[in-house]
Amino acid sequence: MANNKEKLFSEFPAVTTEEWMAKITEDLKGADFEKKLVWRTNEGFKVQPFYRAEDLKGLDTDTEPGQFPYRRGTKACNEWSVRQGISTKDIKAANAKALDILNKGVDSLGFCCAGRIIEAADMEALLNGIEAECIELNFFTAPERALAQAKVLVAYFEKKGYDKSKLRGSISFDPMGYMMKTGTAQSMADAKALVDLLTPFKKFRCLTVAAGMLADSGAFCYQELGYALAWGNEYMRSLTEAGVASEFAAKKIYFNMSISSNYFMEIAKFRAARLLWAKIVEAYKPACHCSNKPEDGICRCSCKMHVNATTSKYNQTVFDPYVNLLRSQTEAMSAAIAGVDSITVTPFDACYKESDEFSERLARNQQLLLKEESHMDKVVDPAGGSYYIENLTEAIANQAWNLFLQIEDEGGMLSLVQAGKVQEAVNATNAARHENAAKRKEGLLGTNQFPNIKEMSEGRAPKAKCCCCATAPKTIATLDGARLASQFEELRLATENSGKRPKVFMLTIGNLAMRQARAQFSGNFFGCAGYEIIDNLGFKTVEEGAAAAKKAGADIVVLCSSDDEYAEFGPAAFKAVGDSAIYVIAGAPACMEDLKAAGIENYVHVRCNVLETLKEFNNKLGIK
Repeated sequence: MANNKEKLFSEFPAVTTEEWMAKITEDLKGADFEKKLVWRTNEGFKVQPFYRAEDLKGLDTDTEPGQFPYRRGTKACNEWSVRQGISTKDIKAANAKALDILNKGVDSLGFCCAGRIIEAADMEALLNGIEAECIELNFFTAPERALAQAKVLVAYFEKKGYDKSKLRGSISFDPMGYMMKTGTAQSMADAKALVDLLTPFKKFRCLTVAAGMLADSGAFCYQELGYALAWGNEYMRSLTEAGVASEFAAKKIYFNMSISSNYFMEIAKFRAARLLWAKIVEAYKPACHCSNKPEDGICRCSCKMHVNATTSKYNQTVFDPYVNLLRSQTEAMSAAIAGVDSITVTPFDACYKESDEFSERLARNQQLLLKEESHMDKVVDPAGGSYYIENLTEAIANQAWNLFLQIEDEGGMLSLVQAGKVQEAVNATNAARHENAAKRKEGLLGTNQFPNIKEMSEGRAPKAKCCCCATAPKTIATLDGARLASQFEELRLATENSGKRPKVFMLTIGNLAMRQARAQFSGNFFGCAGYEIIDNLGFKTVEEGAAAAKKAGADIVVLCSSDDEYAEFGPAAFKAVGDSAIYVIAGAPACMEDLKAAGIENYVHVRCNVLETLKEFNNKLGIK
């Protein structure tokens, strides 16, 4: 039997980092390595174009899955629960749906309590036929109703005679998240009573860190993680000060986090989250009550982070909605590789309608494909030892930890939420990301990049924001929550609803490569507003092109050629088009000032703010 430590390709000489760098420098031909190849992340650190074994030096990569501080996972397997949400507005329908999806691969139910307490009779009807010991049950409700809802649920469990040690799930109590979402003041007063009530249920949690709402409001992943740590620490501090032992407090906290499309960064985020949370809980010195307790007496099993990961709503789009399936698939994959406890895949149509049986089935099957076809539940922490992901894990852990320390220095998560500072920071990030999307520095396939120019909304429109049935007056700042695509969707819907679809005619002439490239660029540019694009193979003269544009009834004529030829073709085409259409030049040629002096005002190029430019064209075309 071959030695499993045998090194492959040992007959070849090793290549040093210096040799790699020398070759890269040669191939760059004088270009700056940092500017060309080093990625400066939104999280504030640099990502190198390649990593080697030597980059693992100094990193704690020796622990096994299931070992403290849980960088590689909290368990020695990679099983996760497949979760799906269910509305409880109609109890009978909710029960029927739960029984149906439990037979289709779901093993974690998330009941939305719809602004009310599910009383005893309704609880019986809701859970009729469901074996609570075999699945995970989760109930989402407002903070002021959480304790009462928990009492009803506990009474139901006791009536049924369930083994309390086998029941898994949660009752959400999340005053900080509720404040940021609704702007209404909330109290932490019920936290201790909830923990005391649910202490006999060892696998049932009640204090929610709903940090996913921050990511769904535009927060970068280091912000989501940093705030999540401070959020959880606020619960730990509040409960221990109220007399709850830290080992019991920690086991009642769970995290609902989002998954963005930043594939490797998200894998690293969840790995960093576990090791940082373990360090935080360890600092409270939770007491171990096991017979084989460690020498220092600290219960490190209570340092395990419990995470439900939900695919992002922030990057979902109304137009080209099936692309949402591609986004959520890679997102679910990164969470599975990272070793979370449960995953919720957001249906692809969630941003514009109430999801139906079709979209919910697709969402379920996305996870089942990862399990049953890709066998991702069979391999624990496949990212472990990856030079790149291990370094990403360390980098994001450092950034998130610095944010956590800053929050603690400023008084803790609760005080910052009450003062609106968390909301202010996240909303500022959201605004910056919207600005980047407007300039196409952050891309959304099918929305601000490569839109389907033939697509119509067919009645689809963004769903209104949910206020969670809050009735109290707003006294606290709220999260913006505007999806990244929202402004482009508003623009495109305005075009569609105007009843007039402007025609953009590509007057292509001259250099073949440049005219084709600029016609494609301009088609994508104007397609973002839902305009009709009329492309052409090329014209011999600008007069021929202008005549064809007039015949086509063009509203906008875009001259597509090379920079060198614009000095000749630009003024000639401008004269030929005349007042028949808005005249535009594709590019920012060196002769732009001369062209402007000749009266040519409109240019589209890579430095444009696409959104604002298209709004200006809508105004010129009378589209409001």
